[in-house]
Amino acid sequence: MLRAALCVPLLAAALAAQPAAEPAWVAPMRDVHSKFTGTPGTLALFGDSITATAAFWSPLQNAKLAGDDGTALATVRGHLQADCWRKWRGPEYGSQSGQTSQWADENVAAWLKKLNPEAAVLMFGTNDLTRLDAKAYEAKTRAVVERCLKNGTVVILTTIPPRSGMLEKSRAFADVQRRIAAVHGLPVIDYQAEVLRRRPTDWDGSLPQFKADAADVYQVPTLICGDGVHPSNPAKHADYSEAALDRNGYQLRNVLTLRVYADVVRRVLARK
Repeated sequence: MLRAALCVPLLAAALAAQPAAEPAWVAPMRDVHSKFTGTPGTLALFGDSITATAAFWSPLQNAKLAGDDGTALATVRGHLQADCWRKWRGPEYGSQSGQTSQWADENVAAWLKKLNPEAAVLMFGTNDLTRLDAKAYEAKTRAVVERCLKNGTVVILTTIPPRSGMLEKSRAFADVQRRIAAVHGLPVIDYQAEVLRRRPTDWDGSLPQFKADAADVYQVPTLICGDGVHPSNPAKHADYSEAALDRNGYQLRNVLTLRVYADVVRRVLARK
């Protein structure tokens, strides 16, 4: 009995000493990155208004973060080209208000030719909710992903946020995105899942309890703003604390993007 008792902590110590298994996306993305011919540290942000806005990604350039997020930010700052914080926005760079996966499908070849990005954060779908069914959305999104991968661009797929009055279809579109990511071995920023985890019943800023904050729809203290569509960005919760990440939809997206992109940099892009 004594010998068996001694074996238990020894086994636990041996298991703890083993390196953690790599995420399933690492090997496929290393294969994609091996075909890359452009400038290291280039990151494209492909999407609609939720991506085109300066509230996404740009605030991190001068942010002060602590702990693991501070380490992630240092990793990104050491790798990312300076223009990719703010300058790479607008139609020429793959982001414009009101656009859809069909627009991306029609234009991604031109973006890849112009930018030849090492990696791309991709999130279309919010506007598709009122225009396409899930099957058509999947076909368009898959086509965009496949063009990027063929170019040697690592794709980081971001699930769309929930939309007021269209939660179930939003869930279906996020499932499409997750399915495409699984098929192609892509890293995923599961923005929708995190919004619903943090605010399962009151994520929607157009709900009656947020009416007092409706003068500026972005100021509602929940994760989707008063229009029920876009992430919120309340000035009172513009930091990176856990409390702020429960109330500021853009800051939440920024941090989630930072964490995944930093992991991609460490495991794939900066690997010798």
